Amino acid sequence: MTKTATITVRLDPNVKADVQAVLNKLGLTTTQAVNLFFAQVSLNKGLPFDVHIPNEETAKAIEDGLAGRNLHTATNVDDLFAQLEA
Repeated sequence: MTKTATITVRLDPNVKADVQAVLNKLGLTTTQAVNLFFAQVSLNKGLPFDVHIPNEETAKAIEDGLAGRNLHTATNVDDLFAQLEA
């Protein structure tokens, strides 16, 4: 079967550049990646990864993290584990 369908997508130019850099390292074109994604959606009869709305606690943690609130810091891995064990 010949490939004749065309898709036009609008997206953030920075996201496009980041994705193309990753795909280049993987040896894939954008077209190949989209074809892989669509094939997986077809095979899985849904998205090939979990998509869900976070619960309230997780949503607050994400919001706090993005805003720089309630962050915990560690100087290294040993310090982090010491804090976790305390």
